[in-house]
Amino acid sequence: MLEAMHRRMFFPVAMFGSSVFSAATRSAALGTANQPPAAQPAMALGVSDRKLAFPADFGAHPDTHIEWWYVTGALAVDGLADGPQFGFQLTFFRLRTSVAADHPSRFAASQIVFAHAALSVLADRRLRHDQRVSRAGFDIAQARTSDTDVWLRDWRLQRSGDTDASLYHARLDSTAAGFALDLQLKADRAPLLQGVDGLSRKGPDPAQASHYYSQPQLQTAGRLTLEGKVMSVRGTAWLDHEWSNSVLGADAVGWDWIGINLDDGGALTAFRIRRADGSAVYAGGSWQAPDRAVRNFAPTEVVFKPIRRWLSHRTQASYPVEWDLATPAGQFKLAAVFDDQELDSRRSTGSVYWEGLATLRDASGRHLGRGYLEMTGYAGPMQL
Repeated sequence: MLEAMHRRMFFPVAMFGSSVFSAATRSAALGTANQPPAAQPAMALGVSDRKLAFPADFGAHPDTHIEWWYVTGALAVDGLADGPQFGFQLTFFRLRTSVAADHPSRFAASQIVFAHAALSVLADRRLRHDQRVSRAGFDIAQARTSDTDVWLRDWRLQRSGDTDASLYHARLDSTAAGFALDLQLKADRAPLLQGVDGLSRKGPDPAQASHYYSQPQLQTAGRLTLEGKVMSVRGTAWLDHEWSNSVLGADAVGWDWIGINLDDGGALTAFRIRRADGSAVYAGGSWQAPDRAVRNFAPTEVVFKPIRRWLSHRTQASYPVEWDLATPAGQFKLAAVFDDQELDSRRSTGSVYWEGLATLRDASGRHLGRGYLEMTGYAGPMQL
């Protein structure tokens, strides 16, 4: 939303085509890509109060400014007990630039595809990550409109199956970060529509909204290769797909977001859009208990309270890595599995953010679930 906006809600990125561009070159190539076309209303660009329709909405929405498919999860090596040994993240972003879609040049960068990948290794408390970026086209990078099928060179996320039983295939190979993933992720339920029928408000202005659905509790299995060692792994993952034209207001610097797979089979989403002084501009989320309808949260029903912070020695950004969280689903303790899960994407999107595996507990310390925490805007205002 929030690596995602979120995912998930929104997010960051990586290297042009097959070559690395300097920041100046990237800025020249993107032009005013970070500014959505101001003259056109959000509804004209595809974000409105319409109901989502599948399988079409599994695919890309190139008429909107920014979009992402964000997969996170916890993985355990087959045969090993005592919980997961790894957290992982793979995110693809699609950005609509200011270059006209009907530009006569085949090289015109009207759509850009970014990708981020990360692996949290719990044993050595180390985050490995990599990033890529390319203009869409030439079969190098693309996001199909018919269904989830997005790729950037040999990194790819694809979906098959029907609406109530999706099967995703995620694969990536990062020589730079020393790991590769080849995973099958299975959903046994229809997508969880965030907000009202998939229209998720992100601010007091109705234009500050996104179309947003999640696929929690993805049963995951496949292979993880780490420094040449191949391991069979399995676990539970979460997917966010979100697209928008305008999300962050002028007084917002970033957001805090969680997507937690609950031990009882449910799912908890919570986020807040944050000012520079730490106060909330807006908040929301949802709770899906087993065999119950989704309970969406009003802005006043979600409270994030930082408990402990971690200071990055690389960026001097201070991140809350432990929280008290209040929602209609309950009062919780949220904590990172280890502190240093900061991602530096300045070679691509120019942003630095924190995103990593976290655990959710009740006030007594009982384990309730596990998922991903994302925090942006702590190393500088987030730009979408």
